[in-house]
Amino acid sequence: MTLQTAHSQSSGPVAIITGAGSGIGRASARALAKAGYRVALAGRRDAPLRELEAELNLAGQVLVVPTDVGDPAAVNRLFDSVASTWGRLDLLFNNAGGSGPMLPIEDLPFEAWQQVLASNLTGPFLCTQAAFRVMKAQQPMGGRIINNGSISAHSPRPNSAPYTSTKHAITGLTKSASLDGRKYDIACGQIDIGNAQTEMTTRMAQGIPQANGALAIEPRMDVEDVARAVVFMAGLPLESNVQFMTVMATKMPFVGRG
Repeated sequence: MTLQTAHSQSSGPVAIITGAGSGIGRASARALAKAGYRVALAGRRDAPLRELEAELNLAGQVLVVPTDVGDPAAVNRLFDSVASTWGRLDLLFNNAGGSGPMLPIEDLPFEAWQQVLASNLTGPFLCTQAAFRVMKAQQPMGGRIINNGSISAHSPRPNSAPYTSTKHAITGLTKSASLDGRKYDIACGQIDIGNAQTEMTTRMAQGIPQANGALAIEPRMDVEDVARAVVFMAGLPLESNVQFMTVMATKMPFVGRG
């Protein structure tokens, strides 16, 4: 692939958003496009990505690349497509992931453990690796990576061993990428999100298990508030970095959870 300089391209920085078909990824893609980014929409399902592409209605500014982030070949195709289309990459938002079944650890099928690890940890690693390769080779060199952590990167919910394990591991990946990216002008930070209003958190409105064994309805926040936070992190000059940000529903039971 031939990477171009920023002066030889059309306007707007280039972003890849994984898990762009729904929830936080979809809202963040909208917000980044509104902020002037050219956005590559990655996700496992083609139809929701095409719907978002049509909604954005920005000819030449949106690229749809169906991608399973746990598949190395699919990740390579994603980054090759972006580099060949726009010549560079300025932002990767590692957002794709899932929670898996909420089961007692002793009852969790091995296959469920593997599936959560593939989407939540292997996927961000593969995408980070590919982003490094593009960002260090382009001119001007550098870029930014934002990892979607979680409140569960700090404190678990009951019966959440796979999800909590991967989100704690994302913090390690964020720190390693932040350190290793310095020499290439690659900044890496993490946004830890609590109870955004998405399909994934619908159950919280009906009641969700708490650490004391009770069921409780938990407050949620507008997903657009998360999207604005992502745009803020993305828009800083590479000399500055939000290493960790927590954005959460104000009254959710996180501070003092348990």
